[in-house]
Amino acid sequence: MAFARIDGINTRYEVIGEGPPLLMYSPGGFDARIEKWTDLGVYARIRLLDHLPKKYTCILFDRRENGQSGGRVEAITWDHYVRQGAGLLDHLGVDKAHLMGGCMGCCPLSAFAASRPGRVLSMVHYWPVGGANYRISGHQRFARHLAYAEENGLQGVVDLALSHDKNFSADPRPGPWAQPIRNDPAFAEAFAKQDLANYLLTVTAMYRGLLDRDTSPGAEPELLMQLDIPTLIVPGADGFHATSAARYTQECLKGSEYWDVPTSEQTEENAPARVIAFLDSVGT
Repeated sequence: MAFARIDGINTRYEVIGEGPPLLMYSPGGFDARIEKWTDLGVYARIRLLDHLPKKYTCILFDRRENGQSGGRVEAITWDHYVRQGAGLLDHLGVDKAHLMGGCMGCCPLSAFAASRPGRVLSMVHYWPVGGANYRISGHQRFARHLAYAEENGLQGVVDLALSHDKNFSADPRPGPWAQPIRNDPAFAEAFAKQDLANYLLTVTAMYRGLLDRDTSPGAEPELLMQLDIPTLIVPGADGFHATSAARYTQECLKGSEYWDVPTSEQTEENAPARVIAFLDSVGT
């Protein structure tokens, strides 16, 4: 494991394998850690990291505010996550890379491609998040945090975050900065001293910007429709990874490949091979 200072925030990262660079935005919503590629749901089943590093240099990292990466209280947008990934490529001396995202990690892929298309060799969207239930559930989580902060104050938020290790999905009340609070006493102290009214406004702006539609967020469709980047889309099919979100991504990205395989039939035997075959077809 290593750390790099990117956009003023410490980023924990790991580089494994050999071959063309593959920047991987972790799945797991607001618990997007490197480990999620091996221990979360479908990713634990298909075991991508047992296969991809044999042909590609996999660049893994904890998304900001997650895992051991740091954070900063601000109205986070998808472009903040783009800056983290692009900054990590800069740190490693990589000009262009293949991009892969899982779950919520697909959203910054779209934003990355829309704002920096010249740095993207290809994209793999694995189970892109989206759908009405995803938006509604996300808004509800942020509402629970805002209500708790307003009732208990920001010191109360800090105290709750330090009382357990649950992530934002498991317990939304400590909010999206719970992990930096746990990682860094100085961050926790500064967090508690913020103006509460301004904090509530910041968080409201943040979630309204991130969760702004009933399909897959990340970049405006008009920007995606202008791209000509080889793309593979692998659909999910549940309340947080609606198949409609995957189809929307396909609609917006011309020439994209859609792997129309039911989620139950995506296995270690076929999924890594399909991803590798796609990446190999693109080249460098």
